[in-house]
Amino acid sequence: MMRKYILKHFGVCLSMFSSEKGKFSLNEGISLQDWLDNDEFSHKEQNNNVMSIQKKMTLRNEKIEYTVRKHRQAKRLKLAISCDGNCVVTLPWRMGFVSADEFIRKNAEWVLEKMKAMKKIGKNSLFARHDQEEYLKLKETAREMVARRLEKYAEFYGLQYNGVAIRNQKTRWGSCSSKGNLNFNYKILLLPQRHADYIIVHELCHLKEFNHGKCFWNLVSQTIPEYERIVKQLKVL
Repeated sequence: MMRKYILKHFGVCLSMFSSEKGKFSLNEGISLQDWLDNDEFSHKEQNNNVMSIQKKMTLRNEKIEYTVRKHRQAKRLKLAISCDGNCVVTLPWRMGFVSADEFIRKNAEWVLEKMKAMKKIGKNSLFARHDQEEYLKLKETAREMVARRLEKYAEFYGLQYNGVAIRNQKTRWGSCSSKGNLNFNYKILLLPQRHADYIIVHELCHLKEFNHGKCFWNLVSQTIPEYERIVKQLKVL
């Protein structure tokens, strides 16, 4: 049976299906661990841990292109649609590529719906811009802003973090690693300050609650009580 979850993450425009232990779940948004997994895959694209192929198929009379990635560290099958409409299926190493085709066909309605929706959002999305020159120009200014706001909120929460990185990411606003490192998209600088603060607080709170449970959102609400409204607004940026 399929169950639907709405995960209140930081509003990045990406939708994902995942399969685990024979059960499927539909996520509008994406869990922190899936983001970390996705980042891991993108940085190991050229080594022996990853095997990628480009494929095409006709899905309900519509031709689609998609990428299939086999990864040695993947624990389950995952299907993601990014904000530009690109479709990527990630497989555990032991699975055959045909599993990706079957998964897409089984969830054809969801795939076509999300690809169409994400392409529409992507046209006006901040993430549709991948300007390296702009990134290099604004990177340090973004770092200064993030550092200033992090110091304020870390003092309030009594939390300590390790390194802080500013990146030019295509599909997310920020992340927190299990080692206490915080990463932020330089485009956070282009947001209203309250929205930027929410992203900073969101990742900071993961240092104490490495999940999206009730305790986590209670922490966030201590400084960003209107976080639900901000999440909705971030989803269309």
